[in-house]
Amino acid sequence: MSPAHTSDCSLGRNQQQVQGRRHKILFLDAYDSFSNNITSLLATLLDVDVFVLPIDSPLLDPASPDFHERLRKELSHYVAVVCGPGPGSPDCEADVGLMRYIWTLAEEDLVPVLGICLGFQSLVRSCGGEVRRLSRGLHGMVREIIHPHHMVEGAKEKEVGDIFQGVARFKATLYHSLCGDIGQKEVLESDWEATRFRVFPKCPDLRPLAWVEEKREEGNVERILMGVKHRNRPFWGLQYHPESVCTEKEGNKIIENWFRETLRWNEEHGRDPGFEGPILARNATKPSLLSSLSVPRLEEESTDWWESLDVDAVYHSETVPLPHDMQVPDFVELALGPEESERIILDSANAAAAAGARADVRGRFSIVAANVKGALRIEHHTGDDHATIRLGQVNGLPDGMSQRVPLAPYGGIWGLVAKFHDARHLEFSEPDSSPFLGGFMGYITYEQGLADIGIHSKHPGSHQRPDVCLVWVTKSLVIDHLLGVVHIQHLCATASESDPWLVETTNKLLSMTRIQPVGSRNHGSPTTAQSKDVQPQIKTRRPSRSTAIQTPMTKDYEAKVSLCQEFIAAGDSYELCLTDQTKITRPISEPTVLSSDDSRVQKQRHRSSISAPPSSWNLYKTLRARQPAPFASYLRLGAATLVSASPERFLQYDRVGRCSMRPMKGTVRKSEAVPTLAEAEKILHVPKEEAENLMIVDLVRHDLHGICGAGRVTVSDLLKVEEYQSVFQMITVVEGQLPRPEERQEQARYTGLDVLAASLPPGSMTGAPKKRSCEILHEIEQGQERSLYSGVVGYMCATGRGDWSVTIRSLFRWDDEQTVTTLGRGGTEERNETWHIGAGGAVTILSTPEGEREEMFTKLAGPLRVFADSG
Repeated sequence: MSPAHTSDCSLGRNQQQVQGRRHKILFLDAYDSFSNNITSLLATLLDVDVFVLPIDSPLLDPASPDFHERLRKELSHYVAVVCGPGPGSPDCEADVGLMRYIWTLAEEDLVPVLGICLGFQSLVRSCGGEVRRLSRGLHGMVREIIHPHHMVEGAKEKEVGDIFQGVARFKATLYHSLCGDIGQKEVLESDWEATRFRVFPKCPDLRPLAWVEEKREEGNVERILMGVKHRNRPFWGLQYHPESVCTEKEGNKIIENWFRETLRWNEEHGRDPGFEGPILARNATKPSLLSSLSVPRLEEESTDWWESLDVDAVYHSETVPLPHDMQVPDFVELALGPEESERIILDSANAAAAAGARADVRGRFSIVAANVKGALRIEHHTGDDHATIRLGQVNGLPDGMSQRVPLAPYGGIWGLVAKFHDARHLEFSEPDSSPFLGGFMGYITYEQGLADIGIHSKHPGSHQRPDVCLVWVTKSLVIDHLLGVVHIQHLCATASESDPWLVETTNKLLSMTRIQPVGSRNHGSPTTAQSKDVQPQIKTRRPSRSTAIQTPMTKDYEAKVSLCQEFIAAGDSYELCLTDQTKITRPISEPTVLSSDDSRVQKQRHRSSISAPPSSWNLYKTLRARQPAPFASYLRLGAATLVSASPERFLQYDRVGRCSMRPMKGTVRKSEAVPTLAEAEKILHVPKEEAENLMIVDLVRHDLHGICGAGRVTVSDLLKVEEYQSVFQMITVVEGQLPRPEERQEQARYTGLDVLAASLPPGSMTGAPKKRSCEILHEIEQGQERSLYSGVVGYMCATGRGDWSVTIRSLFRWDDEQTVTTLGRGGTEERNETWHIGAGGAVTILSTPEGEREEMFTKLAGPLRVFADSG
């Protein structure tokens, strides 16, 4: 599959504006994960304003006595309506919602309409056609669209309303398991070519405009309706997805033709859409997190202790050479000590391999947070109406300070984080010598992403673990693996002449190599921080011990795959990223965060320390050695511990609003059978693998369009196979641009945090459409929390930069999941911890239960093996 067009750019200006007023189009959103791509295509291609109304909007309740009048008034503002794609069936009222009232409008209230995918099927159903299952769904498949004008010899005289007029051959992306049936199955093969574009007796009100003729394995050809026109009303429909990145540009002419027909119809019928008065629909682009903060608070403004901390920060730094051949874990132990109870490390663990001919550097930098225990952090548990802000070790107080902060005044957790981050924004214009100067580091769980799209999956009161845990890091070490240097950094409130922590840490690192610093910087103040010499320290290791492992059952997992495929065949999803969890129970090997200070527990820990299993830190060192990854991480924050060897970047954004996402779907492990990139490309460039990737690519474009706006999203690399240290991986690079600083207005100040909040949970871990797929997965996975697995880990710098990875190829634990085992007749109690490893894969209509099972166990093997190999 090769990309037909890889950018969302305007194809020309509409010449039909009326007296300088921009036309408006209403888009009825059926909660599809490609909707924003359609609104962007309409806005850029037709030069119109697009407004969005959910199909179940409470602002237009069919049960209301004035519903029809309110609907008529709303439609009067628009030159046309687009009924969008979505999961489900047109036979289910909840799936199509407001769409079904559009097709039955009174003659005097008619408005031109285009139905796409589900909207198309809804139109067919309203005209007496049937909507049935295909013999096999076509999700992410690119097919040639057959229409009367795609061959010279088949061209016809121009017919009013034929939106395919003047369109040459083109291919388009299909995302559907259901198809419109207007009687095509009853036509004899000998008559098909001559009659396929005529009206069928079964649906006399619909004229077919386009088809796909799909050859099936059985040798027959399935006739799939792709385009229709209502004979008497200004209604059109397209089954394929014109907005997909793999729909060829020639297909855009159909959208332009449709719009010209709508304007012609409006003019002929004396319909002049009103441009005055309020409308119920919203703008296609979401409001920014910071714009909501311009609304006056309900209560009197107040300044809490946490709001004023380090607002006017000054950046101090020193740069020293990285000790030769030193791995990041050893460096951390020497620089920060081996016994820190809390740590955050974002580690480009494969960067050391860059010296080879096949360099694998997707992460140039490793970032280490210092003084995590004493740093301010924001925590939030989904479902709560508040966040908790904590500050550790304040003025000698071991427990520091904490405060519950109501979220209502901020519009939610992301509004609070946005305000906190914006108040501490650091202007920095030097070259990108360090990607992170200080700011938030931490994790966001999969369940927080679910809450962000309106799915509340947890049982109330089951636990209070944070789903958002972000630490405001002011002391950090950034390792530049390319240049072989370490940046020692401190954001502090004053521009003092000396910085004790910076001085001590700098000289500790210098003592490892016995050489002088290579540079120093100070930004935010005219004062320069200088350093003096101090001495280094040592490292330690711990021994290993046996574990108890509970892995997924093979038959159960295969049954879940089959159930996923049933949902896909029914039209409820295009792709479902199914997962399962393995649990590992073993004796506790390191201190944990407990609410009790039972001395007996402390004694038990001390007695077992000699024979304890490997600590989480040793597990991390083993995993990074076995599976070096560009977005590896180790986090020990409060009651959470995460050990990750993630190969997948989720989202990266810079200081001027450039955003990039790299969905990964399609993996081949290097082996004797697949030793080269060319061999891997043969395996991965097949319909199943390309379709998996394409579906997530279009989903990611949708997420970016929702914040960046129309015409600001491009695809720079599509379905590209890359070679890494141990695997070949198919990736796509999707890029977006937020409004630039000179374009921003106070009421629309977007940052990378807007994109992050709008894109969770990661599409590569959900499938599409995202919301319905997540609901289905929650049911199939039997309500099991994914927690840190399938979430994201990363940073957002005080300068506005950010980088987040998807937590796959990882293991995690929570301290509150401890169990107690009685050993022997003496009744000695041993406390155990529970580790979780998530693994899975994307299930499509082309998957096999056996193949998905093997993929899941293959992904599980690496993280699971560390429990046997750690020492």
